[in-house]
Amino acid sequence: MTLTGRRILLIVGGGIAAYKCLDLVRRLRERGAVVTPVMTPDAAEFVTPLSLGALTGARVYGELFDRDDEHDVGHIRLAREADLVILAPASATRMAKMAAGIGDDLAGAILLATATPVLAAPAMNPAMWRHPATRRSAATLAADGIRFVGPNRGEMAERGEAGEGRMAEPLEIVAAAEAILSPVAAGPLAGRHVVVTSGPTHEPIDPVRYIANRSSGRQGHAIAGALARAGARVTLVSGPVALPDPAGVSAVHVETARQMLAAVEAALPADAAVFVAAVADWRTQDEAGQKMKKGADGPPHLALIENPDILRTVGTGARRPALVVGFAAETSDLLVHAGRKLAAKGADLIVANDVSEGTGVMGGTRNTVRLVSAGGVEDWPELDKREVAERLVAEIARRLSEKDPRP
Repeated sequence: MTLTGRRILLIVGGGIAAYKCLDLVRRLRERGAVVTPVMTPDAAEFVTPLSLGALTGARVYGELFDRDDEHDVGHIRLAREADLVILAPASATRMAKMAAGIGDDLAGAILLATATPVLAAPAMNPAMWRHPATRRSAATLAADGIRFVGPNRGEMAERGEAGEGRMAEPLEIVAAAEAILSPVAAGPLAGRHVVVTSGPTHEPIDPVRYIANRSSGRQGHAIAGALARAGARVTLVSGPVALPDPAGVSAVHVETARQMLAAVEAALPADAAVFVAAVADWRTQDEAGQKMKKGADGPPHLALIENPDILRTVGTGARRPALVVGFAAETSDLLVHAGRKLAAKGADLIVANDVSEGTGVMGGTRNTVRLVSAGGVEDWPELDKREVAERLVAEIARRLSEKDPRP
């Protein structure tokens, strides 16, 4: 009964994924939560108030200008009585309204009025999730402190559609809610904000091809999760991966290096930043609007230009966090390249690892790293990536404490 007595306001948004909220209610109540349901006007197209009311054992709210409720300003009361607000599914439209501060219905008014944590579970077509406007909305909301769980990759409701956009499963949402409502308050990073990048970036060549790295995101996601367990408020900026978001983090999902940089900058200020993502160094100068076809003239010529250097931009920028950690994935001269990276990009610490063929690091579950700093090199043994994450988080906590001790 991990949520015993916790009051959760569940805002059910419009979208086919709304049906999952029926199981979500059951999972929350199994753990002792008291669930109050709110339905957006579109939600009623997918689930009925009768179903939600029967499963929650509570009245279902839906109208902003309800004569019986608004005599005591009901949307303010609902916003203040909850320990946690869950928005599921969170559509692109709802996220855009939240980012713009629009409260033109009961759900929007509650989201504007609440001072309690908000957990959003996005769900939409992959093209909508990838759209720059949605990326801006997600980055703004994460910077405002909204927590995200998902979206996941998989099949869409539309026939033949697949990609990143499926709403997180009910148990994933429950785990994220538990992490928020049962924080590690006494952790060594309590009160700190840390930004983490993870996964690869995909740089489009045409609508079906892209330039990428072989990163699985396992190490970055493990670090983000370990930071959250140490009490930090974590903003995870993730490229395309097949991993669920770690519990207790605010995740922003991006595709390209430029989107990743924008999301990182939107998440600042922060106490620390850990740049684990394998960002593509180059992108095509001109992305083709249609799929490139084979022709008699042979392969097309691709003109490449450099992507922004996210580590250097933040490490040497005006809003530089107190601690900046970079990663160096190399196939030769590991320490030489890591040392140069440390000096050139304004980092305090470089986590260097050999990713040459045969190591199994890229996409694998284990890693062997060497910590490079101005004070020298520290060798770590081969460890599971989760163990690497725990050790690195302990090092981050120690260094932050030395730079900025807190009571």
